Amino acid sequence: MISTLLIANRGEIACRVIRTARAMGVRSVAVYSEADASALHVALADTAVLIGPAAARDSYLRGDRILEAARASGADAIHPGYGFLSENADFAQAVIDAGLTWVGPNPDSIRAMGLKDAAKARMIAAGVPVTPGYLGEDQGEARLAAEADAIGYPVLIKAVAGGGGKGMRRVDAPGDFAAALASCRREAAASFGDDRVLIEKYILSPRHIEVQVFGDGHGNVMHLFERDCSLQRRHQKVIEEAPAPGMDEATREAVCDAAVRAAKAVDYVGAGTIEFIADAGEGLRADRIWFMEMNTRLQVEHPVTEAITGVDLVEWQLRVAAGEPLPVAQADLSIRGHAIEARLYAEDPARGFLPSIGRLEAFDLGNGAGIRIDTGVRQGDAVTPYYDPMIAKVIAWEHTREDARVALRDRLAGATVWPVRSNAGFLVRALEHPAFVSGTVDTGLIAREGDALLPPAEPDAAVLAAAATAMVQPGPLAGFRLNAGARCEARVLLDGQAVTVTLGAAAERPAAPYVMQGGQSWTLAPWRVDGAAAGGASDGAILSPMPGRIIAVAVEQGAQVVRGQPLVTLEAMKMEHALVAPFDGVVAMLDAVTGGQVAEGRLLVRIEKDAA
Repeated sequence: MISTLLIANRGEIACRVIRTARAMGVRSVAVYSEADASALHVALADTAVLIGPAAARDSYLRGDRILEAARASGADAIHPGYGFLSENADFAQAVIDAGLTWVGPNPDSIRAMGLKDAAKARMIAAGVPVTPGYLGEDQGEARLAAEADAIGYPVLIKAVAGGGGKGMRRVDAPGDFAAALASCRREAAASFGDDRVLIEKYILSPRHIEVQVFGDGHGNVMHLFERDCSLQRRHQKVIEEAPAPGMDEATREAVCDAAVRAAKAVDYVGAGTIEFIADAGEGLRADRIWFMEMNTRLQVEHPVTEAITGVDLVEWQLRVAAGEPLPVAQADLSIRGHAIEARLYAEDPARGFLPSIGRLEAFDLGNGAGIRIDTGVRQGDAVTPYYDPMIAKVIAWEHTREDARVALRDRLAGATVWPVRSNAGFLVRALEHPAFVSGTVDTGLIAREGDALLPPAEPDAAVLAAAATAMVQPGPLAGFRLNAGARCEARVLLDGQAVTVTLGAAAERPAAPYVMQGGQSWTLAPWRVDGAAAGGASDGAILSPMPGRIIAVAVEQGAQVVRGQPLVTLEAMKMEHALVAPFDGVVAMLDAVTGGQVAEGRLLVRIEKDAA
């Protein structure tokens, strides 16, 4: 059995693996970059090793440093998690060559499924149905265009070495083919170093169905049923569930049997996922579901499979890697209830889903039965710009799909994430969409619906009034006025914008610098605090316009400044933003340090006009 396990990853998956290792009595070793020195996975592990600077290419993607960490910590096995080096066959081989146990498939299996054209050819030979298309060696533009014509438009051009939604182009008409092909090849060459492509029939009502498979070193391969991952944005999964809505037993048996054949075709060992695309225009039918690709690792969405089967897939990974056979037979598994998972990201849907960085001053996803939270962060942790912005997975299990949907929606609606922005409100609206409620989501839903799924720009008037009342009632009547009768109004700042709010009765809850509703957060600030506004140029308060890193501070507290003079330079989204003095005056307050990370709306400088 494995005695000491190094997890070559970070964040929630590292925490997830550590929990199972601890339950099994296996010592855990975390690796971390300089940016992750105080991360949760480092705190949870039995020991931790620094492997490099913040950038992934200098740390988590450095296989040599991970192997050095394994030797230094006495680890006898390495679990790659997902992402980073998890599907790197050369790294897997290096682990094995170093005399360590690789918790994953053998390198040959990874290579066999790594190139889409070769994988499809192998699947055809194994009797696994594949999407109609062209997989040939002739990559000439004329030949590819002719094959597209033969398949029939629309078609999908896909990079042979692609993944993660990159190197894919939909083409609706012959006249658009050449430009799309050139664009796809450029992206494929830049992303994967390989500009070869394949052509597939584009499915107009596609659903993404995948099957969890598992093999051991004794020739056994089995499935753990299917998942539906059709709710996607730009080819990235957003919400996943198991089992697939509308899947009858005959279709399930056909698809799962095909997945097992696919895994056996590459002598698969460990956890893997066979991904299928279904033409759901007439419901889910076995003759309209085709192989897409295989992911030779544990999937992000594996918790929904664990929820409906009662299996700990990470425990199975460790036992199989140690040479044990699969602990149960196929007939021993059955589907129990329904599970739905939502990926909670630190991103701002209102700003095109741009990543949101900064410190999680408030982070509370609630608690209670029926909901599982997989996360790699705690309140007070910083979300940095260096890694994937997923901060948690929220998984609901109930006896029925509708109960699971409602439970997940309610938990997300009650989530508190601030001042970092999150997609919780977006997820709530997605879970409430009629197509999701009915279980008929296809992969194009989010692209079609667009703004309809975005949360509102402001909270309800009653919610805002309660929050504003709690904020202004303890202090003087600064910033609000009395009108007729008992009615009074306050001028407050909501996400930096001035709004007038009709106040209510004395609030029962304490004041908070934010408003939460339906999973969405808004920063709330009084219009004036000690005579200084919280963001208007004419008031002299300079707020950070977005989360970012301070790269220059050009003034000192007490310094005289003139209008337009640079005060602080902020770096955000790979761009520099200079914050300047709105008028002549003196720096009355300075809260900015070079190299510091700041959240959106943070008061950095306050300029007061000269007394004269």
